Amino acid sequence: MTYRIDSGAVVRVTGKLRAERVSVTRERILSAAERLFAEHGVVAVSNRQVSEAAGQGNNAAVGYHFGTKGDLVRAIARRHAEPVDRIRERMLAEIGDSADVRDWVACLVRPVTEHLATQGTPTWYARFLAQAVTDPSLRAIIAEETHASLRKALDGFNRCLPELPAEVRAERGDMARQLITHVCAERERALAEGAPTPRSSWHGTATGLIDALVGLWLAPVTHDP
Repeated sequence: MTYRIDSGAVVRVTGKLRAERVSVTRERILSAAERLFAEHGVVAVSNRQVSEAAGQGNNAAVGYHFGTKGDLVRAIARRHAEPVDRIRERMLAEIGDSADVRDWVACLVRPVTEHLATQGTPTWYARFLAQAVTDPSLRAIIAEETHASLRKALDGFNRCLPELPAEVRAERGDMARQLITHVCAERERALAEGAPTPRSSWHGTATGLIDALVGLWLAPVTHDP
């Protein structure tokens, strides 16, 4: 009896195995980079350190799989932006054309905290974001990965406060972004270190944030003389 080797099938199997190995390697690099960037800052961490933390013998692995450090930051942001976007789209469908500021603030906050709650403990995404947004070039990359659902949430929110002056809206928008980013990062840090937290869950953290942000947005406007 003779057997004929199907060279095409061998090539397909080999290609599939190679693709799976590449996928696993990329995920390891992303996880290692996210952790190191969260703990030490993006600028302070080299591609070589990321490769070593990901268990890659080739110190050029990060460059080979992702290119520049900016490309690596983009890949980490995209890794989380997509599940956050799905949660926000669901919430937007639920609130419809609500005129309640709180509903729209919830659409800005809860998608992030719900996503973090699914990641187990420890997580590094919130601290990674807090590190990335302090660098203007990296902040631009994070902004580029913003999905349409966030823009829809902001549009709906802005419709609720048409009387707010543009400069006050911009100022409070900066405050709100800082509050969301750093409250989440601080809770994430405390959980990783086993330290006490003001709220017992990510859901409770979101509730506290929403309370504070609604108060911030609805606060009176005092004009300087």
